[in-house]
Amino acid sequence: MNQPIGMKLSEQLRERIEERIVVGEYPPGARLDEMELASTFGVSRTPIREALIQLASAGFVDTRPRRGSVVAQIPPERLREMFDVMAELEAVCARLAATHSTEPDRAALEAAHRACEEALRADDPDAYYRLNERFHLAIYASCHNGFLCEQATQLHRRLRPYRRLQLRVPGRMSSSFEEHAQVVEAILRGDGELAASRLRAHVAIQGNRFADLVKAMAPPKEQAGAGGGRTGS
Repeated sequence: MNQPIGMKLSEQLRERIEERIVVGEYPPGARLDEMELASTFGVSRTPIREALIQLASAGFVDTRPRRGSVVAQIPPERLREMFDVMAELEAVCARLAATHSTEPDRAALEAAHRACEEALRADDPDAYYRLNERFHLAIYASCHNGFLCEQATQLHRRLRPYRRLQLRVPGRMSSSFEEHAQVVEAILRGDGELAASRLRAHVAIQGNRFADLVKAMAPPKEQAGAGGGRTGS
């Protein structure tokens, strides 16, 4: 299993298991057996156990007595609500970043934006996603409101597999980068309302289309659950 530079094996496994949960390969109620997952991904049980702990912390997995780790039930309407809240949180972050950011903050934001461009040119959606996350975190940090930054970061991590998958839609990386450019422009010129409006729209796009994306990427029903998960009894 190839490991991206700077990324722990358990984090890489968490991403791969998250993705299988999102597209329905590991459906709600499926038991995630450590031994089976270790065999599926060709690793030892230790990083699998660490990945499952991360997934449980993010709410993707429930830990149940005598059943171990089980895929949590996340209704689509609940996810839509989360994206709605995410859009508003990020809008507030952008508004505050436009008026509270320092020169180092703005330099970090521009650097994160340029890094996304490199991933776009390489046509690497997974690299773009990780750099995209850095871009959004740079905006959160620039607002200089610790509580808001914590809440936005927590929800961002909760939604990251859905945000990552939509970058694989043809043309979405390019559109995402252009939306980022508009947000950066508004922040750098200190226009808080425009920055908020643009970032809200950027996140809303992701929420509005995630259901169709997940449906399109879901495996055939007869294959659902293949690859290491067991449906609950």
